[in-house]
Amino acid sequence: MNIKKGSQVAVHYVLKADGPEGELIEETTVEEPLRFTIGDGEMLPKFEEALIGLAKDDEFTIAIAMADAYGEEQEHLYAEYPKSEFVNEDGQLDDELFEEGEIIPMETPEGDVVEGLVVEVKLNSIVLDFNHPLADTDLYFEGRVVEVE
Repeated sequence: MNIKKGSQVAVHYVLKADGPEGELIEETTVEEPLRFTIGDGEMLPKFEEALIGLAKDDEFTIAIAMADAYGEEQEHLYAEYPKSEFVNEDGQLDDELFEEGEIIPMETPEGDVVEGLVVEVKLNSIVLDFNHPLADTDLYFEGRVVEVE
């Protein structure tokens, strides 16, 4: 059975930044592959398009340019917040949040939850980056189709 829109697939892959020699970003295992339905919008459209027509046990190599993945880093997605906005249930500042590299979940006015990466800690504020972690990155996948339903 070949992969088509609506197919439930499982794939095992290695994802690297910027090409086959790039930094390892993510790797699945054959025992725990990535499972999703083609066309449900769970995966990048270019990734799904490249899988169309493949069958179980087919191997694939997929290169997705930054523009077709998560785009360029956007300066307007950096925001500075006063530390006073981050108090815990006891009304105390949560100092553990104020370390570079920490991820802080925030709620948008629409009620959606987005994650901000702490990129700078100042005396009375922190700067968060809301860009996707893979913004500014070309993606390179090598893998194999494990299942097609």
